[in-house]
Amino acid sequence: MRQKILPVSTNMKEFERFLQSSFEIGVFLEMHIAQLKNISQMARQYGKKMVYHVDLIHGIKNDEYATEYICQEFKPFGLISTKASVIQKAKQKGVMAVQRIFLIDSHALEKSYKLLEKTQPDYIEVLPGAIPWMIAEVKERVNIPILAGGLIRTADDVKNALQAGAAAITTSKRDLWDIFAD
Repeated sequence: MRQKILPVSTNMKEFERFLQSSFEIGVFLEMHIAQLKNISQMARQYGKKMVYHVDLIHGIKNDEYATEYICQEFKPFGLISTKASVIQKAKQKGVMAVQRIFLIDSHALEKSYKLLEKTQPDYIEVLPGAIPWMIAEVKERVNIPILAGGLIRTADDVKNALQAGAAAITTSKRDLWDIFAD
């Protein structure tokens, strides 16, 4: 991925700031289903590519039927989810699929590895992304490009995650957007 920071918007004010930025790809983390049409139209108007977190779209279930609807109706650049069925449907629809995994403990990580074998996503989003040695371990184990997100607070956190093998960073921290703008 050429873009090293993927700005994450959690509200319309942040999204409007993203629209004015030099970034091409952005993530909308949490929204109501009624906002999806407007957000998608605005992104297209500004030539932006959007990645939506399906699990955090209120008013719609995070399953393969909702995924199919979102893909057909709003044609996103990508979708993020923890659910295998969402990832598989996004891939089937030709939409970039990002499997979100949580680095909670060894057991959860092993379950995530099994899930990744099944879903074969285009990207993995690893949370928290502020653990560089875990990013390196996951990258070595699965050989799927990694997005690092969660608890990345400083420019050094960004650099460390990228040096550990992350393809890009997802962050809602706006000062990091400015530091790493194209």
